[in-house]
Amino acid sequence: MVERDTTFAELLAAPYVEETCVLRSARLGFMAYHGGALEKVTDIVANEAAERSGASYYAVTQQVDPLHHVASIRIDPKASAPLRSFLDHVDAVVTIHGYGRDTLWKALLLGGRNRALAHHFADHLRARLSAYDIVDDLEAIPTKLQGQHEKNPVNLPREQGVQIELPPTIRWNEEARNWSDFGEADRAPDTDALIDALAGAAGAWMDTR
Repeated sequence: MVERDTTFAELLAAPYVEETCVLRSARLGFMAYHGGALEKVTDIVANEAAERSGASYYAVTQQVDPLHHVASIRIDPKASAPLRSFLDHVDAVVTIHGYGRDTLWKALLLGGRNRALAHHFADHLRARLSAYDIVDDLEAIPTKLQGQHEKNPVNLPREQGVQIELPPTIRWNEEARNWSDFGEADRAPDTDALIDALAGAAGAWMDTR
């Protein structure tokens, strides 16, 4: 069960919710504030991509039902000192989300207002994930998944950022019949390739700017 009437402050106050902030590079950070059992594997992907590339990292994870989905435009930095410090620290951010639509079963959607960063990440993803459709044309992304709202945390750093929506197919381990690298499940090869691509893109972005 997913509830949607909770504020960000109320969510963070819940005993089963964990907030993580690791400040590394000021050039780029990864976020996954719908992590844990809500949008499964998103925090795993963001965390490891950040570790491998030396980028900063912020996440909110929850594991206990009922799960609470706080819309991105309601993720208020005023409610969280760690989130404020993260957004103040990084120049740009990559936010990892999960979504599911039958018509976009194998599409990774790259929204957010930093379009140069979106295209940069898209190039790296295409090189490693040929079986997936990497969509960085905003007009081809459903409006609600474009990440364009000014209050969306992906757009709050100095250089704003890119919102990457991951379909279930790249987060699911078909052989184990479970979410990849989640709980007792092994990591699926596609998930590992995704993390490699994200880490490579982040490292290249930080090295050249």
